[in-house]
Amino acid sequence: MTIAALDACPKHMEYGPCGGVEFDGSCEVSPAPCVFLALPTVRWHGIEREAEPGAADPLPQPVASAGAERMRALLQTRAIVVADFPARALDAASIAECADLLSGRVDAVLAGDAGAARVQFPPSYRAHLIQSAGLAVWTGFNCRDRNRVALEGELAGLAHVGVAGVHCVTGDHTLTGSRPDAAPVFDLDSTETAALARAAGHLVSVGESPATPPVDRRPARLREKMHAGAEVCFVNHAGGAAPVAEFVDSAQQLGATMMFIPCVPVVVDHESAALLRSFTTLVLPEGYLDRILAARDPFAEGIAAAVELGRELLQIDGVRGINLSGGTGPGREASFAEALARISDEVDGS
Repeated sequence: MTIAALDACPKHMEYGPCGGVEFDGSCEVSPAPCVFLALPTVRWHGIEREAEPGAADPLPQPVASAGAERMRALLQTRAIVVADFPARALDAASIAECADLLSGRVDAVLAGDAGAARVQFPPSYRAHLIQSAGLAVWTGFNCRDRNRVALEGELAGLAHVGVAGVHCVTGDHTLTGSRPDAAPVFDLDSTETAALARAAGHLVSVGESPATPPVDRRPARLREKMHAGAEVCFVNHAGGAAPVAEFVDSAQQLGATMMFIPCVPVVVDHESAALLRSFTTLVLPEGYLDRILAARDPFAEGIAAAVELGRELLQIDGVRGINLSGGTGPGREASFAEALARISDEVDGS
């Protein structure tokens, strides 16, 4: 990767491209083509911009996360269900309510952020609140808002809390979402952060987008994330079970030995449909939204559609779980959490 290309990427990525490449190849925040489309896949060669030896404060030896060990053991036993966590941002009562509804009914919750709620509790504090309710947390961890020092501090905090996993993403640019006034950081990218998280004792996951350009090189990029330390891949919405199976097979043919957790879109009302449509380069199974929103009871039909797709995805070789993906509008968080719990109940009972 050349310095010129690094500077040309709005997220200053070393190991691009991110999942924000539009279908026409343009950047999510620029009409120009993604700089990585014209470059070969960047091979893992470590974290660039390392501090000179002795220039930084010495870090204590990392402590392996107890939650990571429990999740690794569970993944070797059976397929799991991870649900996106729908609680309102900065609302401890909503966090407690949603955690109570999901506790004992899903194996973990993926607690990241969304464009409509850029300002969140710090990851380690939010993980503490959720896990206090007896619910395992798979923390979504972005590079948009923190430099390397802050990232290392949060990773240490998450290890102390004992989260089940850390999901490393480069993150949406601040020009998208609710706080375009905030300065983006992007000191590191998802691949580099995966290496930091693994060194901090975490079970590390990354995302990959099979339907996003450059489609033919996405499996190779995932392999490099594996070399950096990732053990699990959350497969972003790709249009159904067949495209996911093709992607997983291609990655395995290239030597990827990771576990795969594909996303299942959850839509139970117009609010959750609107939120899902806000996802970058969303690809859903044909007729998926129409089937649900045209139903007499969209809540029940949305649960049925998610259960059906979830069961199909779990039949794919290499898939070790599913991620119930989505959210809803303000005031409907508890109802959405109940839908997630019901989907998990039915998939688990298959």
